[in-house]
Amino acid sequence: MKRLRKKLNDTFNSINMKLAIVFMLMLLATIEVIGAYFTRQLEQTSIENFQSSIQIQTVVSNQLANQLTSDSKNANDRLNQIVNDYNNDAISEIIVVDNKDTIRAVSNLNDKSKIGQRINNTDVKRVISTGHQINKVIDDHGNYMIQISPLTSGNGSNNNVGAIYVKASMQDVFNNLRQISLTFLIASLIAALLGAFLALVISRAITQPIEEMQKQALHIADGDYSSQVKIYSNDELGQLGRAFNTLSVRIERSQEESDSERRRLDSVLSHMSDGVLATDRHGNVSVVNQMALNFLNVKEEDVINKPIAEVLGLKDTSSQDLISSQKEIVITIDPNTRDEMILHASFSLIKRVTGFVSGSVCVLHDVTEQQKNEDSQKQFVSNVSHELRTPLTSLQAYIEALNEGAWKDPNIAPKFLEVTQQETSRMIRMINDLLSLSRMDRGVSKMDLEFVNLNDFVNHILNRFDMIVKTDKNNDKKKKYTIKRELGNQALWVEIDTDKMMQVIDNIMNNAIKYSPDGSVITVRLTQNKNHVILSISDQGLGIPRKDLGKIFDRFYRVDKARSRAQGGTGLGLAIAKEIVEAHHGRIWADSSEGKGSTFYISLPYEPMTEEDDWDEV
Repeated sequence: MKRLRKKLNDTFNSINMKLAIVFMLMLLATIEVIGAYFTRQLEQTSIENFQSSIQIQTVVSNQLANQLTSDSKNANDRLNQIVNDYNNDAISEIIVVDNKDTIRAVSNLNDKSKIGQRINNTDVKRVISTGHQINKVIDDHGNYMIQISPLTSGNGSNNNVGAIYVKASMQDVFNNLRQISLTFLIASLIAALLGAFLALVISRAITQPIEEMQKQALHIADGDYSSQVKIYSNDELGQLGRAFNTLSVRIERSQEESDSERRRLDSVLSHMSDGVLATDRHGNVSVVNQMALNFLNVKEEDVINKPIAEVLGLKDTSSQDLISSQKEIVITIDPNTRDEMILHASFSLIKRVTGFVSGSVCVLHDVTEQQKNEDSQKQFVSNVSHELRTPLTSLQAYIEALNEGAWKDPNIAPKFLEVTQQETSRMIRMINDLLSLSRMDRGVSKMDLEFVNLNDFVNHILNRFDMIVKTDKNNDKKKKYTIKRELGNQALWVEIDTDKMMQVIDNIMNNAIKYSPDGSVITVRLTQNKNHVILSISDQGLGIPRKDLGKIFDRFYRVDKARSRAQGGTGLGLAIAKEIVEAHHGRIWADSSEGKGSTFYISLPYEPMTEEDDWDEV
């Protein structure tokens, strides 16, 4: 019994049997997938054909619709006559219902008592109200298809006067499908058995040379390199046997060299996610991976056999000292350029079993983003501290002056209090802006999106600015300006958060007013470009220097710091605007020339809407 069990285990564990089983399963799986697809398509086609066969003819539907709209007293009799005369062997029941959900005619004589009663079928009511046909298959002591079609009068396709309910048996259709599926299953089993037999024959021819090489591999594992693999043919397996014999001859001679190379290769491969440079014991680079070449922006032939200190750009350090100290260092590639990269370099020695140092491995890790983030955080903290220190210092000075007796002076005290209030309001605005940016950075700022006609939305915002001009026209201290609108008449529907987008446009408009001379013209344009709608706001101010254009959306960045701070700006408005626009999957940018004004552009995703869209109908 044990021998039989062992024999069975060896048989099923052999590659010969595995190949046969795999081929058989692949064949069976292919046949079953094709069969499943064929059966599914056949079932779908059969149902569609059956559905078409029980469709009430248009002539009959028109007759029924005419009778439903007729005021004749014998309309019900005429309806029952039309239903009973309709000849379709597949249909087992027909019911005609008017648009008041009242049964007007039935095909079954046993259901004559239902005529004049209201029908309780929700599907019939839905068809009458929507005018859309309903088809579904139910299992009511057998498979049936229910087809409910609307009946429309001749005045229009949307004038529903009732519905016709048709019930037909699908037993013959499903019996045919089951018979076809059974036939296909039997054919699949027969094909699988034939495939198994052919797979055993073919796999035996493939595995016999492999068994010979298996025995030779066991001899090599035991240290015996004298035996040779027998060559049966000149195909790929025969070539593999010859290569195996050549390999067994060379293995013995290269064993020691292979051990050393394997340890070096293992050390290099363990750090392949970063840049890796391997050196010999003199510190010259012998192996370099592609990531290290990308980091250092060099070619392989420019690195091999060069001192690692020279490759890393360390002029004051020798390669020997760099390797022996094994210190971690930070190097900068292409400093003060757009391609600047900061790399963290760590070193480890490669030693043989005897302890002899045969080389070293240098691992380069890109810390550019990490360093930039740290610098950005330091710069942000410095900017916040500076921006808060200025108003706080001013507050302290004025409060000290008031405390020392200035509050008694009726001319000075109100001015001091007014400045104190202005500086306090400025700090509150700054803190609110910082909180808004913090919520956006953490992704907790919710967007209340809705479809809005951007043309009307922009007009609404500009009307407020026009109203401000009319209100302040008698005040000589207020700046005068004119808004020129080039918006067009086309309705451009976009999905936006109206409050946040109004904040963006208000910020840009306020900046245009602040930095434009008195009496200037501010031009607002709205254009469509493929799948985007672009809003542009142009002023006639002093403009922005070209070197500052790429930084104006940075936090706390001001082109004219003194003037911006004097006018109450926090340096965060455009940064918030950029975060809001990008949250809408849009883009914001600026174009400017010194002395010729600036233009800010806001691009938002736009999909043209048709009149048939559901939201437009509502």
